[in-house]
Amino acid sequence: MKTLISDPKELSPDTPWLDTTWAWTGEEALVNHTTKARLCAAALLPFRAAKPDWEGFSASIRWMQATADHYGVELVVVLNADTGYIFDLDDAMYAEVLHRFRADFPKAKFIAGVTARGADNDTEFKAERYRALLDIVQEHDNCEVMLMTSRWLNALGPERRRDAYYEIAEWLIRPGIVHALEPSFVPWATPYEPWLLWQLALHPKFVGGKISTLDEPHFLYWAAMCRDLALDFAPHSGDDFGIATAIKTGLPLLIGAAVSGAPLICAAKDMWLTDDSPGKKFKTGTGRFDTRVYKVFEAFQSLEDQVFRLDSKMSAAAYKHSTAHVLHLLGLLASPEAHPSCRDLRGGGEAERMTDALRRPRRLAERLHIKF
Repeated sequence: MKTLISDPKELSPDTPWLDTTWAWTGEEALVNHTTKARLCAAALLPFRAAKPDWEGFSASIRWMQATADHYGVELVVVLNADTGYIFDLDDAMYAEVLHRFRADFPKAKFIAGVTARGADNDTEFKAERYRALLDIVQEHDNCEVMLMTSRWLNALGPERRRDAYYEIAEWLIRPGIVHALEPSFVPWATPYEPWLLWQLALHPKFVGGKISTLDEPHFLYWAAMCRDLALDFAPHSGDDFGIATAIKTGLPLLIGAAVSGAPLICAAKDMWLTDDSPGKKFKTGTGRFDTRVYKVFEAFQSLEDQVFRLDSKMSAAAYKHSTAHVLHLLGLLASPEAHPSCRDLRGGGEAERMTDALRRPRRLAERLHIKF
């Protein structure tokens, strides 16, 4: 029988996850009915007549905040991530999004996505490419910085990749969140090896990480490692196809799906808790969790599976356009437009498709008296 690694000191930079105990820890062993973790919602930047719809931007965030407050969920808005068209924004518009948010929500914490600027013609990784957006974000307080994966950073081997993150961290004056991608998102992406995750989790400026995962249960790997090693590092699920897993394990979500499914996701977070949990808002009276939550899981996942459906190129990148349609149908946006430079668009009939996708969640919400 193969001996699995459980001591991080036995890891090498190239050790695969399947050689560790953490890859063989089942979801049932990580279940947590007492912790209501934060919901980090990657806000959509909506457009109308090819210009940012600032009224709709604030309205959609206020809607998410209202439902989060109702169910006692900590909501942290994620700005200028993929849902915010970070790769289509110039620095001035990137900064304006942050200033607009802070003006409308002066006390709210936010997470800002940052990536490498001006690296299109590079032939190797240059840490300073992250500096421009870092400086813009760190003018603000009460925020965290998500270091989004870039191609040249991802191309580095595990040891050089760790050193690159550490180099970027020298400029951090706000808490940092690292970000890993699977190739199901972009073909050049490679998720963190267990050694790399351990090394990043040890850095005092990194408070957590997001794993964007679709094809491999990397979020469970991260959750098991961080729990077993008692790491002061919060794994954030970026799996829009597996939202319930983070709720079941009491760990944070950092997803675009929160923008279209906020009421159901927030309700599920509360329903999953047992009555004696300190964060429980709506008690069952039995002492137990509300088992109807399983149907809520199904309802919001059926919606998000349509929002994030794969196109003919096996990409879900057009979810931004589908999200705009959902918020338009909910009366929060004046138009379902995408950024005028965005190439990830849905075809005709998307309004009708999203109407169909909303039918089951709306019916369940009505039957279970889920607000908003």
